Amino acid sequence: MIASAPRSLRGSWRPPSLQASPGGLPAPFRLARALPFLLSAAVLASALQLSSVLSRRLAAAPDPQTIQEGTGLPTIFTPEVQRWSTKILAWSAAYGLPAPLIATVMQIESCGDAGARSAAGAQGLFQVMPFHFAPGEAALDPEINARRGLAYLARALELAGGRVDLALAGYNGGHSRITQPADLWPNETHRYVAWGTAIYADAAAGATESQALEAWLQAGGARLCQAASAHDA
Repeated sequence: MIASAPRSLRGSWRPPSLQASPGGLPAPFRLARALPFLLSAAVLASALQLSSVLSRRLAAAPDPQTIQEGTGLPTIFTPEVQRWSTKILAWSAAYGLPAPLIATVMQIESCGDAGARSAAGAQGLFQVMPFHFAPGEAALDPEINARRGLAYLARALELAGGRVDLALAGYNGGHSRITQPADLWPNETHRYVAWGTAIYADAAAGATESQALEAWLQAGGARLCQAASAHDA
């Protein structure tokens, strides 16, 4: 969104002059020099505001360690992820992770596409990087992919002291992100944590629909799910 000029300046505001001030560069060049710092400040402010919003959302969600698993997966997830519900519940018991958290990671990583591959080289349901696999392991095998990916997620949740937002940051950007100040995270990790925590909060709270998941689909997640559906066909 392009902000309008403050009321006090409307009608009197003029574009900066191209003429240099005495002993200095023209105003546009000074602005160009300052722009990276202004943008960095804006990104930091947005990240801090987002962190506050997500903290309130997560505070209202059940603690991952106290979630009692029901007979199935929360209904908010897409059909491509729902088809893995039996496996997700089994993996939840095997790795000590809440089923809604496993489903959330699968949703935003692959939308249930066991054959998914990213440009960076991540593979499978949980988009695990090749260096996590032992030599000769079939990275796209769902059980092997889950073993490597969910062990890493479980360790991230442990290192994060049970905080889902930090665990997701650690899963996306490496465990070192967990102890790193959030304002130093790359934009990709900020986006990952934003989508993941919002979707997880809805699922863990037992919501029957999720505006966060719908927004994720509209923001590009639908293409991931279309690819998953095509592979299933």
